Amino acid sequence: MATIDISRNHNLGTETAKERAATLADSMKEKLGISWRWDGDRIKFDAPSGMAKGANGTITVAATSVRVEIDLPLLLRAMKGTIEDKVKEKLDKVVA
Repeated sequence: MATIDISRNHNLGTETAKERAATLADSMKEKLGISWRWDGDRIKFDAPSGMAKGANGTITVAATSVRVEIDLPLLLRAMKGTIEDKVKEKLDKVVA
């Protein structure tokens, strides 16, 4: 079960939503040191080092929605609210 689970509906079409999800993943890579890869319509990511060390999750792109699931390591769970707010903000920009 993911520590953070956020979904947003969109009207972008699958390909545009995938491009924007990749942009979101790239921004997390730069800021948090995650590594990511596509697995079908899902981005799988983890953070082997950096600020988010130990976090992992997925960004699933469907025809009308995008879902972000993140498992936070114990040390980051105290910051869940702050992290969740940031993810919501970024995701809202991605699907706008």
